[in-house]
Amino acid sequence: MRIAVFGANGPTGRHITQQALTAGHDVVAVTRRPGSVPSRPGLTVALADATDPAAVDAAVDGTDAVLSALGTRFDKGEITTYSASATAITGAMTRHGVERLLVVSSSIADPDWRPSGAHFFNHVLDPLVNRRLGRTLHEDMRRMETAIRGTDLDWTLVRPSGLFEHPHVTDYTTAETSADGVFTARADLAASMLHELEEERYVRKAMGVVTTSVRPSIVKLIWNEGVRKK
Repeated sequence: MRIAVFGANGPTGRHITQQALTAGHDVVAVTRRPGSVPSRPGLTVALADATDPAAVDAAVDGTDAVLSALGTRFDKGEITTYSASATAITGAMTRHGVERLLVVSSSIADPDWRPSGAHFFNHVLDPLVNRRLGRTLHEDMRRMETAIRGTDLDWTLVRPSGLFEHPHVTDYTTAETSADGVFTARADLAASMLHELEEERYVRKAMGVVTTSVRPSIVKLIWNEGVRKK
């Protein structure tokens, strides 16, 4: 299968790209930064801003599926990365007859998501970090989800919980709408997306993904994912 990966040079996109190549797929790695994705057999690099319809159109042409792992950091100002890229990507897919789309969103997009047994997270961290510091980011994620739901594509909205780095795939679980857990390793997120690409259990649905066997430090997670500049 020939897969376009948006955000291929990002922390989740790198996992998706590597795992897809290992599985034998051809990958079109879509990035804004030339030289940020090392050359490998089976890999084509497409330079494109994911919010530029013309550039996205060229990247999507000739692919069988699109996986988007685009992301940005918290910002007090308005964020439009998610919704603008969704509009450009879905438009290009429709024009080229590419039907399968998997897009990374967040468990926060489910208003009823409250992981069980996580009192401190639910009552302190979530209101402070996700609902306040990350408010504009998650508002745009919801706009992205609404835009994608309005298409005729075979989409899956992939909703991880708190993302963290782990070098390899571990045990994870998926569930419709959102999954019961606080953390998701990026390697597991990538694996779940590629598995769903083959299995098609959550077509035109949201798929929650949580890691079940590894637990990171919450303090380090907040610093690395929401505060520290890279």
